[in-house]
Amino acid sequence: MARFPTLSILIKTSSSSSYINLSTIFAKRLFNPTRGNATMGTKSRNSTIFYHLKNKRLDEARRCFNEIRTPDVSLYTMMIAGYCQIDRIDEALQMFYKMPVRDVVSWNSMMKGCIYCGYLEIARKLFDEMPHRTVVSWTTMISGFSKFGQIEMAKEFFSKMPSKDTAAWNSMIFCYCSYGRVEDAYNLFRNMPSRNVISWTTMISGLDQTGQTAKALALFQEMRSSGIEPTSSTFAIVLTACANILALDRGIQLHTHILKLGYELDPFISSTLITFYARCKQINDSVKVFQENSNTNVVMWTALVSGYGLSFDHEQALAVFRDMINVGVVPNQCTFTCALNSCSVLEALDKGKVIHSKAMKIGLGLDVFVANSLIAMYSKCGNIDDGVIIFNKMRERNLVSWNSVIVGCAQHGRAEMAFQIFNQMEQANIQPDEITFVSLLTACSHSTLLEKGRFFFELLKNHPGIQLKLEHYACMVDILGRSGKLEESEEFIKKMPIEPNSLIWLTLLGACKVHLNAEIATRAAEFALKLDPNCSAPYILLSNLYSSLNKWKDASRIRRVMKEKGIIKQPGRSWVTLRGSRHEFLSGDISHPLIKKIHQKLEWLNGKLKELGYVPDPSYALHDVEDEQKEVMLSYHSERLAIGFGLISTVEGSTLRVMKNLRVCGDCHSVIKLISKIVSREIIVRDSCRFHHFRDGNCSCGDHW
Repeated sequence: MARFPTLSILIKTSSSSSYINLSTIFAKRLFNPTRGNATMGTKSRNSTIFYHLKNKRLDEARRCFNEIRTPDVSLYTMMIAGYCQIDRIDEALQMFYKMPVRDVVSWNSMMKGCIYCGYLEIARKLFDEMPHRTVVSWTTMISGFSKFGQIEMAKEFFSKMPSKDTAAWNSMIFCYCSYGRVEDAYNLFRNMPSRNVISWTTMISGLDQTGQTAKALALFQEMRSSGIEPTSSTFAIVLTACANILALDRGIQLHTHILKLGYELDPFISSTLITFYARCKQINDSVKVFQENSNTNVVMWTALVSGYGLSFDHEQALAVFRDMINVGVVPNQCTFTCALNSCSVLEALDKGKVIHSKAMKIGLGLDVFVANSLIAMYSKCGNIDDGVIIFNKMRERNLVSWNSVIVGCAQHGRAEMAFQIFNQMEQANIQPDEITFVSLLTACSHSTLLEKGRFFFELLKNHPGIQLKLEHYACMVDILGRSGKLEESEEFIKKMPIEPNSLIWLTLLGACKVHLNAEIATRAAEFALKLDPNCSAPYILLSNLYSSLNKWKDASRIRRVMKEKGIIKQPGRSWVTLRGSRHEFLSGDISHPLIKKIHQKLEWLNGKLKELGYVPDPSYALHDVEDEQKEVMLSYHSERLAIGFGLISTVEGSTLRVMKNLRVCGDCHSVIKLISKIVSREIIVRDSCRFHHFRDGNCSCGDHW
């Protein structure tokens, strides 16, 4: 049930569930009134076996089972369900085929167990062998086909059912909704002879999760009018729908109704309310819901951590996470994921490491969801090596795991590592998606690997099930442009089967700036401005290109047009996050409390740079002023101020991490390479395009950025 996880709560309440429910089996078998000859001794043994199975002590349960001379079908069925619960399917099947008598419950339980453990074909074989089938048998198979994405087979089985109860209809609707076929689900829903609350709730959720939120809310109103009373699951899904379209007033009305029905203390409802208010930018109301519920559990704490993240208050999200730990609530996978996401946004590597340590202590460090978030956090904070280590240690991986590490490698200039991991992904029979190919093409772009880029683009074009998007075309334009194939890149854009956006033309314009081609740059800028007249980037890139070519009149003309149109250039900013505090710098900034010490450090570095033969490149000053003034301007670019601060504020020999909102200028790039050699430190700089790892006078980008 891969695509829409929130729907899973619905199927668990239905008789078509493929989950193994020992309690149900035990109750049906042990206290069946038609078996009136059951003795207290038998009940006692059954209770002992059930107790062991419930606590997953299969060996103890089996020993107790073996002591019974003639176990009845109920005990066999309980043992089979117990083995399936812990994925010991071979032993479950052996016991099933040893049963002296099998009834329909034992057949259905064995099929459910096979589906639960991932053996759909065996379940199908059992279904075909069944002497008598009930509606539960058919519904179990439909749920199994749904779980493994075999929608047409589920549809075929549904159409062949000799009789259908509401659970069977619900199972097929759920199947369609789970894979985005919401129109098919809706048609089925309308044709149902009778509907229960699960039917309505499943359909409402399916509509909302495929972007038809207005229709979902209308269906909820129809449900209310038809006299069906919503459950807590229904309210949670409708609140989520309100949050998705920021329908604050509608959600408040729903909250009022929830209070009238007495659902306000339900932790599931409360957590959804917290998220609803947070998405609607009413975080104070989220906090109020949290504080008014005395039954705060991990779900509610997680909702509050997530809520602050949704409100972009990531510092407070981490503060709530700390409070949660301090009061003794143990985080779950989702809590760690939300907290690590906040660390990623804040680039708070130290805090991320602390959270990583806590996850390891409670055994969730290699959980697939937590590990995926850790890979992303380490990568975004400039530490791809630890991200790769986590990936290599993971016992279970999903597509997000593979994509996260490939994305990280691409951003950090580890192209060959990205390709190797992609090869491992293919060998593991994991199908790539659009994100995988964007990452691979980005890796080719950042390392100027033209032929490798062509190879991946052709592979993408011929890959079934993946549709080329603008991001893929933008990557290919970048690869061609960085490789100096400007004419080919321009022709590539003109032949695109989908309309290019401004980003495509800006990508070509950026390449023209690198290769100093004013002719193609002018055309690219014109197209970009037609698509986005208020964007400053075309003006800046074109002005910088003219400045690099010493065409000061043209550069001044571009700046004058910008001023007349009121278009403002985004200022360059660089920052260092140190001990939880962010220290930000603008070019020429003198406002920082340590600015005198920073300037002293930079002056010392300037002396060392000249000893190594460094000569400033005045073209990057981009102003028609004297060379001496240009040199001073270059010396106080924001990234150099941030590096100066980092050098005086951190331990010698430690890695220095600097973030920048714009692309690092060519002169600063040359200087930082030399600084890394002078101070014998690794300096990691993330700009708007990628991460640069400066070590001993070299950069990981190979000067291709």
